Amino acid sequence: MNHTRRTFIKSSALTLAGAALLPKTFFAAQAAAESIVGVQLYSVRDDMKKAPLETLQGLAKMGYKYVEHANYVGGKFYGYAPTEFKKVLDDLGLKMPSGHTVMRAQHWDAANNTFTDEWKQTVADAATVGEMYVISPWLDDEFRTSTDKLKSFMDVFNKSGELCKQSGLKFGYHNHDFEFNTKLDGKLLYDLILENTDPQLVIHQLDIGNMYGAGGRAADIIKKYPGRFASMHVKDEIKAEKGEMKEPYESTIIGKGVIGTQAIVALGKKMGGTKHFIIEQESYQGKTPMDSVQEDLQIMKRWGYV
Repeated sequence: MNHTRRTFIKSSALTLAGAALLPKTFFAAQAAAESIVGVQLYSVRDDMKKAPLETLQGLAKMGYKYVEHANYVGGKFYGYAPTEFKKVLDDLGLKMPSGHTVMRAQHWDAANNTFTDEWKQTVADAATVGEMYVISPWLDDEFRTSTDKLKSFMDVFNKSGELCKQSGLKFGYHNHDFEFNTKLDGKLLYDLILENTDPQLVIHQLDIGNMYGAGGRAADIIKKYPGRFASMHVKDEIKAEKGEMKEPYESTIIGKGVIGTQAIVALGKKMGGTKHFIIEQESYQGKTPMDSVQEDLQIMKRWGYV
């Protein structure tokens, strides 16, 4: 996870409210597919900010059929209302089976034992655009300070899973690096998160690159928790000696770094329960983001996943 992405996540605004059902035909189509290969739109964040329609057109022309959003602000996806964005995707032959929106403490009304209208609308809008997984890609600092606080919020994760289930979706969590270098009562944060989330209600999206600089190794995690990772962020990492990000490692073209991406993707498919393989590249070593994700997709094709 790079510094810019952290800043993006922490500062993302949310505005939400309602309930809708995901069409059953979508799930039938996904069940028939052996695997989904998509791209996290944060990979082309500047392009999406400047010209979202043209960027999506470019991704579709490359051969992408699936995208994952990283922008849901004021009840809109990249400036489009949910129904409008769904039409944009449909017209381009794209689907968006998952997306990233941070769920925070403010979204749970403990006094009334329910979620706020904000979070209910997040789920409703996710269903409208055709998502299967509503994924929270962050855990605020307050929940990393004690086991009790963490477990309490994991209970909220499970409740979010119950809420999502009502609309035919599942709730999910996406890791970064801190889960692998933070311990509470002698246990790694990531172990506590996995142990305290219900597999029937909460899926995990394993980011195989974020963890690397903190000592996490994706293959070890998959073997320890087989079947828990319905989705994966497919990445690779290199030493960031003169890199773009203020981190020890930065992402690069998959298969070109130190992660061993091809083997991890294969292990995810074999043992991890992984069906969604979402390409994410956040640093580019002089290439353009669009050229980078095009090369990433071609590599996934060579590996036999597209």
